[in-house]
Amino acid sequence: MTPLHELSLAEIAQRLREGDVTARVVTGQILDRAQALSARTNAFITLLPERALAAADRADAARAAGRLLGPLHGVPITVKDMFDIAGVATTAGMPSRIDHVATQNATIIERLDAAGAIIIGKVNLAEGVFGKYLPPFNEPLNPWSLEHWGGASSGGSGVSVAAGLGYGSMASDTGGSIRMPSAVNGVTGLKPTWGRISRHGAFELAALLDHVGIIARSAEDVALMLQAVAGPDPKDPTTLARPAPDYRVALDEPVSGLRIGVPRQWLAHGVETGLLDAIETALAVFSRLGATISDAALAPEPELVDRWYDICTAHVALVHEESFMRHRDSYSEPLALAIETGRSLSSDRLQRAYRYRSEFSGRLAHGMMHLDLLAVPAIPTAPPTRRAVETMDNETMFALHRFTSPFSMAGVPTLTLPCGLTPQGLPYALQLVAKPLAEPLLLRAARAFQKETGHHQRRPGLL
Repeated sequence: MTPLHELSLAEIAQRLREGDVTARVVTGQILDRAQALSARTNAFITLLPERALAAADRADAARAAGRLLGPLHGVPITVKDMFDIAGVATTAGMPSRIDHVATQNATIIERLDAAGAIIIGKVNLAEGVFGKYLPPFNEPLNPWSLEHWGGASSGGSGVSVAAGLGYGSMASDTGGSIRMPSAVNGVTGLKPTWGRISRHGAFELAALLDHVGIIARSAEDVALMLQAVAGPDPKDPTTLARPAPDYRVALDEPVSGLRIGVPRQWLAHGVETGLLDAIETALAVFSRLGATISDAALAPEPELVDRWYDICTAHVALVHEESFMRHRDSYSEPLALAIETGRSLSSDRLQRAYRYRSEFSGRLAHGMMHLDLLAVPAIPTAPPTRRAVETMDNETMFALHRFTSPFSMAGVPTLTLPCGLTPQGLPYALQLVAKPLAEPLLLRAARAFQKETGHHQRRPGLL
């Protein structure tokens, strides 16, 4: 029998609904695994066993009374330690915030609780949702290879899902922080349309670029979590006013007739050959399923990551304006540099960055007028080693972001999913990009691909 931690979120949710297993048993096993592997993965900042077991008991009591709490009834998940949980510290990966205890829940925590989810802990993230991983938290370790990168600031979310330490994780993405951990950990990550999920009670990095999203094992799992948290929130006036649809309804509809564009000019330079081959193989699967594959008329955007960095650092400087003055010595150099860069930006440069953002969003919209999806890498290579990332210069680091930051700038939804393995047995990933609010289409396309291929069912062998 498959161990409980290896099941998908959808599978464990079904078993819980049907009474094959109790929430107490599932939560207890996941907590035991999280505690046993905590030091080896560095996935967690704070485990919440008492809160989790109490929630599991409430879920079991509700089911015994003939009542299910919601689509995530009894399912253990994790959240990135940037979301407030009342009575628990929100560190945002910053040593100066270890004692920063929240007094109320973030909106997504309220919605997860209402949907019956069991939050077992808060997972690791880079300093300030931006910089490097700092002691005492340290860097999450990729369960496919401990020498390889666990991803950007949502690394704890990607590692926890890949390692079976929770069936899904709430995360965030400002320039790639859901997509990169999803890619290198062989899991599925959704960066939804900007404003689709509330940011109330979330630590801010750059408000106009921050997307709250989801990492899980499959598109079906992501859909279940998205159903629980998406939608308008009066506490966050930047959320979209349009109600969220039922993301589960069309999951298994066919994808025949789907129009997928490939911006081959974007892929012509700097993309690893093995990854290109894996993407072409994935596109052939979509073609067999009835989708039409064509070239997308989108030219490369050589300035885009630079302009993204301008906007991001300007916001970062505002967020840290007070604390940077008081705790300058506790900041790592990457975050301190970002703050100082943001503070020094001229108004002319910042206005050019905002204009570039608007123009790019328009070019993207025009380029997708006759397309449903774009297919691009999430990162241009196989998962890099931790050492390689630590020693990257700015040019190389910006190149790593060239397939993620564009779609943060435009605020459009993307979904990253595994599409193969390197010769060394590490995951390759594909990123699908859609028009605003087309999450149902993204999820349907990814679901069809995953049913056909099974890449998402591979599990890392180190744990």
